[in-house]
Amino acid sequence: MSREEHYEMLILGSGQGGKLLAWHLARSGRQVAVVERQWVGGSCPAVACLPSKNEIWSARVAHLARHAERFGAVTGAVKIDMAAVRQRKRDMIEREAVFHHQAYKTSGAELIMGSGRFVSPKTIEVQLNDGGKRTLSGDRVVINVGSHPAIPAVPGLADARPLTHIGALELDYAPAHLIVLGGGYIGLEMAQAFRRFGSRVTIVEYKSQLIGREDPDVAEEMQRILASEGIEIALGAETIQVEGRSGEAVAVTVRTAAGERRIEGSDVLVAAGRVPNTAEIGLELTGVEVDDRGYIRVNDRLQTTADGIWAIGEAAGSPHFTHVSVDDFRIVRDNLMGGQRSTLDRLIPYTLFTDPPLAHVGLNEREAREKGIAVRTAMLPMNNVLRTEATDETMGFMKVVVSAADDRIVGFTMIGSEAGEVMAVAQTAMLAALPYPKLRDAVISHLTVAEGLGPLLSGVPPRSIE
Repeated sequence: MSREEHYEMLILGSGQGGKLLAWHLARSGRQVAVVERQWVGGSCPAVACLPSKNEIWSARVAHLARHAERFGAVTGAVKIDMAAVRQRKRDMIEREAVFHHQAYKTSGAELIMGSGRFVSPKTIEVQLNDGGKRTLSGDRVVINVGSHPAIPAVPGLADARPLTHIGALELDYAPAHLIVLGGGYIGLEMAQAFRRFGSRVTIVEYKSQLIGREDPDVAEEMQRILASEGIEIALGAETIQVEGRSGEAVAVTVRTAAGERRIEGSDVLVAAGRVPNTAEIGLELTGVEVDDRGYIRVNDRLQTTADGIWAIGEAAGSPHFTHVSVDDFRIVRDNLMGGQRSTLDRLIPYTLFTDPPLAHVGLNEREAREKGIAVRTAMLPMNNVLRTEATDETMGFMKVVVSAADDRIVGFTMIGSEAGEVMAVAQTAMLAALPYPKLRDAVISHLTVAEGLGPLLSGVPPRSIE
């Protein structure tokens, strides 16, 4: 073992929460080291959030160009240059990499590129990417190792060398026929993007609806939108066999209620969930416990079962969103200073970046029913929002869930133009515990999408008086 180097804070993984914590502590004069094996800044700026939204935007531009005549702009045939799409994304990633390296340099936090593994509770041995080893220890340790795409144990799937979102974002061609295994958020975003790049696309989902955590009416509307663009969707379809090789020719056999079906395509993309990166990093030597899925057990302060070791982000079982990792950073930062911040009272929103996007915060109608919470609901089709008449973005709807016991908004879902931005308004009202009439009667600028909140909330049934 190499000579041990000691730090006040040692962070394994440079994802969103970890890097923010490192920069904050280093700027406060603490000795901080961050061990990162590949992506400086984590997956978000390198292979996930930013790159995917970059290419999704390119796909949207292509879609608008194809339909430009609807808006009075006459163009010729639209051709997609996937190499140019990829280069635009790579240029953005390079800018992000430069920013992150500079941020480490100016903060004073030491960035160590290599693969880390615990050799004792607060000691990590690092196999450096450029050769050699270093042994690092810390007064306190934060585990921030993230997750990776799951590859289900379907016969032939691994041998087919399937794409994950990482590989899909590096393609310099649009697959002739892309088969997407999984009807969740990543699967739908990638499916629509590649359809707009010119691919034939088939989504295979083993559940009876897409995006299984959503209310059925939300899932049905999203299915209608995707189908309107020519995306084929197979629901209740269990994948039982994959043959061939992605990028050449593949055949996926699925089992449905009507029997077996063989789907032939050129490429296959797996979007079937995530697996925490907690295996083979020596956690068994630390006293840090994991659950039966490999997620690190933490309390509501993000402390692990080992003294002086914290965990943040996806590996800690936090919801798999970058903005949640940012909040994990704030919780650990404040608790390290003696605070009492908790994960139990946070209101977590999310946005699916399809076109139109889907945004949600709080409880949906199904969740409220399962929790035994009496609620009132209202829905407003997007074609009733005047802004969409001007922009021709009339697909989707807004849906609000209001407590039956009082007038607080407990949930909001929207499929429609600017959904994520409008959701933030509802989220703010929820955080402030505003009764919904306050937002209903607010003077909201015309002609905006958020203006639709007024008529939506006007549709909430009155509270029963007992």
